[in-house]
Amino acid sequence: MTTTGRVSVAELTEIRAREPARIRDAWENRCLRPLVRDDGRLLLVAADHPARAALGVRDQPRAMASRVDLLGRLVTALSRPGVDGVLGTPDVLDDLLLLGALEGKVAIGSMNRGGLQGATFELDDRFTAYRARDLAANGLDGGKMLTRICFDDPGTVATLEASAQAVTELAEHGLMAMVEPFLSQRRDGRVVNLLDPDSVITSIGVASALGASSAHTWLKLPVVDDLPRVMEATTLPTLLLGGDPDGDPRDTYASWGRALELPAVRGLVVGRALLYPADGDVAAAVDIAADLVHGGAS
Repeated sequence: MTTTGRVSVAELTEIRAREPARIRDAWENRCLRPLVRDDGRLLLVAADHPARAALGVRDQPRAMASRVDLLGRLVTALSRPGVDGVLGTPDVLDDLLLLGALEGKVAIGSMNRGGLQGATFELDDRFTAYRARDLAANGLDGGKMLTRICFDDPGTVATLEASAQAVTELAEHGLMAMVEPFLSQRRDGRVVNLLDPDSVITSIGVASALGASSAHTWLKLPVVDDLPRVMEATTLPTLLLGGDPDGDPRDTYASWGRALELPAVRGLVVGRALLYPADGDVAAAVDIAADLVHGGAS
């Protein structure tokens, strides 16, 4: 039996079967913290990939298939002092809550997971997880929405409308709306995100205007070439995503470090690159990212 925090991983199913109200009670009694602290920066670990049928890491297509393994990696990451919190779907966050890993941590709920990777409907990205009122009721800190914009796919307009509604509702509750925009295309039956600077700038313009208020809107953007020019496209606080961890990790860390020097860049939201590092040392990878984000203050 692996024991982490409040209960053991082995007890999770028993609790869900016999005492589901413990999840509600745990959300109501969770120790909270401000969204950002004195340095105004955030390091969040992302764990919402499985809900979109995206289980692969590098050359391992089923790397994220084991929930027990994933939870162990997340608990390790969240135990490191420089990690501010986590981004996840309700199933993952409820597990982490029961394990005691979310006390005093930022919790961001992933909202639209209906655009499954590889599906014909991938760009019609329905909101199938959290709603704004659920996030507010459970004391979470915000909601994240993937917002892919494809000029040749009619599913885009439904996603834009749903994202705008979510931004409005999150603002009404005073919660962060984390919008992750991409200009996208279909190539050989696959959705490909365009990562050239001008495409990212275009996506920023569309995403920034979603909803009736931008007061609580943050962006989640990729690290791309000519990032200083890209970041001139917005005044919204921005977190950078880690993406698929290909290549030398030292190059990845160097690119994050350069990006974090830009004023609008306020931190990182990284999943696979920290949870599944090439050398397997989750704690070391997280500590490097924390030092980049918080400048050693962690």
